[in-house]
Amino acid sequence: MLFIILISTVCFLVFLHVLFNCHEKARLVRSIPGPDNIFLIGNALEFLATPVEIFGLTRKAANKWKIIYRFWAFNLGAVNVFTPEHVEKIISTSKFNSKSILYSFMRPWLQDGLLLSDGAKWQQRRKILTPTFHFNILQRFCVIIEENSRRMVEMLNNSAGEKVDVVPLMSEFTLNSICETAMGTRFSEEMADKGESYKAAIHSIGKGLVQRVTRIMLFSDLIFNLSAFGREQIKSIQIVQNFTKKVIKDRKANIEQYGAENLDDMDNNEYNMNNKRKRTAMLDLLIQAQKVNLIDDQGIQEEVDTFMFEGHDTTACGLMYCLMLLANHKDIQDKIFEELFTIFGNSDISASYDDLSKMRYLECCIKESLRLYPPVPFISRQLTESTDLGGYKIPSDVFCHIHIYDLHRREELFPDPLKFDPDRFLPENCIGRHPYAYIPFSAGPRNCIGQKFAMMEMKSAISAILRRFEIYPVTRPWDLRIAADLVLRSTEPIYVIFEKRNTLSSK
Repeated sequence: MLFIILISTVCFLVFLHVLFNCHEKARLVRSIPGPDNIFLIGNALEFLATPVEIFGLTRKAANKWKIIYRFWAFNLGAVNVFTPEHVEKIISTSKFNSKSILYSFMRPWLQDGLLLSDGAKWQQRRKILTPTFHFNILQRFCVIIEENSRRMVEMLNNSAGEKVDVVPLMSEFTLNSICETAMGTRFSEEMADKGESYKAAIHSIGKGLVQRVTRIMLFSDLIFNLSAFGREQIKSIQIVQNFTKKVIKDRKANIEQYGAENLDDMDNNEYNMNNKRKRTAMLDLLIQAQKVNLIDDQGIQEEVDTFMFEGHDTTACGLMYCLMLLANHKDIQDKIFEELFTIFGNSDISASYDDLSKMRYLECCIKESLRLYPPVPFISRQLTESTDLGGYKIPSDVFCHIHIYDLHRREELFPDPLKFDPDRFLPENCIGRHPYAYIPFSAGPRNCIGQKFAMMEMKSAISAILRRFEIYPVTRPWDLRIAADLVLRSTEPIYVIFEKRNTLSSK
């Protein structure tokens, strides 16, 4: 009897192995270089590790296989690419616009917002939201962001000479900025307290999503929702959405009380994209679009959740790594100050939009920081039809993971790639560079809609700091322990020392 059970079990396992691993799709994917396959389960155990270990494993894989590698387990296949030619083939066209299943794990939170939607809904939402980041709007936002930069600098005055963890500092700055600009809502004391809970809840969601992505068993909504990770996610999403609902409610009440004369016109139930009247903030556009039935309450919630997250967390990441790098490179920091001195002299006036546009060397420094530490180090698409990559035929219904972090550190694209060298982004040094060699804001039809806003915000914050402080390192690049997460998250604080400048003049 025991023998029969044993034989039956072996036969069943062999049957499952054939079912999962011996058909055409499996053969094509498994022919691509990658980790060793284990009978039946393929590579399922490969990423059962801590978030820090997972981040390191993907770097080792890119270094080992150089061009492309694969993952296969239980009929799920993924190819990983990090060359500009392969990246261009995937994201330069609308053919592969659909996000992979990994993004669906964020759907309970972001639902059908611009990050996750596709097809007609994505096109309509993109059309509604694009005017939010028009040149005229950015000029108006600049004033508000500069006010936040000044408040941040005043806070730093109280910590001069001490080491400061720039992670919460930058996160508070960017959350305040996105609320007061795109959402049109100034933080009250009550909102500031809720903002802390909001940021903590987003970190919790990110950790839970990493656990889900790396454990195929948790791909099932039923199993995940019953797990400790799923229960924690439900609590965190409730905290996040209570915060964003409050933002929406307050803005609607403000418009109801003071009127909406600053809103653009809507003609014939179509958003007038060429309206020459005064343009306005993102949330106001969504509220006005609702009045002509282009979006409903749920749609507004989706977009506010999406932009509140993407508009503060990614920019905060970019800022904190940039400050760390500048603290570690005093010569580059001094060069930025010289540029700022040519713009402002000894004046303490706030930067205008035109002033920010003159900060060309600072922009090179920010770009180089985003090369080394892209806030979104990884994006993923669903291949809806077969294609060729690296000499391999990739079947449809396979994920394509694009590792921006590894793309940006390719030796042939950026010689001495670990060196912080802002001169890489001087105009003369960009000539001939592959257009998909550098994509901190993604690229193609689904590029980041708010990249100009983010650059303006980063310039404002860093210029305000460096005009008033010299910064010195505590955390070094080799001290960083980066974990797999929604954004490029350091597991440890990032410390910088802020010393007051004796004079605004460097002479």
